[in-house]
Amino acid sequence: MIDAFGRIQEAASEVLAGADSGVLTLRLDPDANSIAWLVWHLTRVQDDHVAKAFDGEQVWTSQGWAERFDLPFDVKSHGYGQSSTDVAQVQASADLLLGYLTAVQNQTVKYLESITDADLDRVVDERWNPPVTLGVRLVSVISDCLQHAGQAAFIRGVVDRK
Repeated sequence: MIDAFGRIQEAASEVLAGADSGVLTLRLDPDANSIAWLVWHLTRVQDDHVAKAFDGEQVWTSQGWAERFDLPFDVKSHGYGQSSTDVAQVQASADLLLGYLTAVQNQTVKYLESITDADLDRVVDERWNPPVTLGVRLVSVISDCLQHAGQAAFIRGVVDRK
């Protein structure tokens, strides 16, 4: 699990390397997601979902990242269901995005270092049928975040080829 979450950070970090605001906010069409939004969103999802699974605090609020980003969204927002207008409002530097991503990764690793294989069967969300276990939640977060990191890498590839 630690390796899988590390791959999220690695992929997103490569996308952010040397990216200026024009690269980070580029949208391939008027309603497409930008790299800045994708990296912010994948980091918010990891932060939110992993913290909830471990009954912990989100780095977003506990370490002041919400204030640093100063986005016009509810502090609980993590991007799910946001409009094209919302996507355009996520304008953050590569350093800010990477800082938040690293803080979330560090928190995730701390949580993961504390679990055993048996912990993966613990139910963390009873709103679903069947209820979601810790193992299933972690795999879900990894899958979602890697997909978004891949989307960001695709955009970066388009930009770099121009």
